[in-house]
Amino acid sequence: MFATIGHTFELMKMSWRVLMQDRELILFPVFMAISMVAALAVFGGIAAGAGTFDRLDAPEGSAESALTGVDYVIGAGVFFVTYFIGIFFNSALVAAALERLRGGDPSVGSGLRKAMSHLPAILGWAVIAATVGLILQMLRDRTDNFIGRLAISMVGGVWAYMTFFVVPVLVSEGIGPIGAVKRSSGLFRATWGRQVAAGFGFGIVYLLGALAAAAVTAVLFFVHPILGVAGGAIVFAIALGTVAAMEGVFKAALYEFAMGESPMGFDRGTLSSAYRAL
Repeated sequence: MFATIGHTFELMKMSWRVLMQDRELILFPVFMAISMVAALAVFGGIAAGAGTFDRLDAPEGSAESALTGVDYVIGAGVFFVTYFIGIFFNSALVAAALERLRGGDPSVGSGLRKAMSHLPAILGWAVIAATVGLILQMLRDRTDNFIGRLAISMVGGVWAYMTFFVVPVLVSEGIGPIGAVKRSSGLFRATWGRQVAAGFGFGIVYLLGALAAAAVTAVLFFVHPILGVAGGAIVFAIALGTVAAMEGVFKAALYEFAMGESPMGFDRGTLSSAYRAL
């Protein structure tokens, strides 16, 4: 356990050093969050006008609680749009990170332009990813036994590993979403084998970032409640945006390593054991 934690922080430090060369990469997760909030607000307005919220609030089993086709379309739209926004800005982030790891000098504009140049493939991948995500969520909701939920979780885990490199492949190799899934799965197996246990994950890093942001927010709140709310929102955005940007840099570095390259700022030996079997 402690070896895994130490390995996590070593990779985190490498990602941090690379990110500090292009701090503007932190803006990609921030833009993603703002875009998602705006999209949810738009869909919320549509749902309110269509009466979806009234039906959701109605007593279960009553005639008023029966959802309509419009409600399902709105729900599917929310699912797809949020997936697309997340994938688009992650694509821009990874594209910019790859530019840095290959010795370039990226910017927010260069990352966005790269993502826009692959927009059809990103849209296609968003449809596939959202559809699979929706199916897995529906299966979880309809499964009430431990074995069934465990099986669904395993399927979700295998899908996550198969598609780990889809975004880097899309922005770097210019192939379609289905080809990118096949390419991603092949790269992962060829580099780390058929492994199902990650020796590295950003979950602990996100937790530390959230705790640090919460501590700063609490201090600001004691100074003044309004300062706590306003300042806290900014601090959380910066903290979680930084971690998300580090994660994008790390994924780009793993992709470069899987391609047989030596990404600038990363140790190949550390990357080679980023994923290890149980």
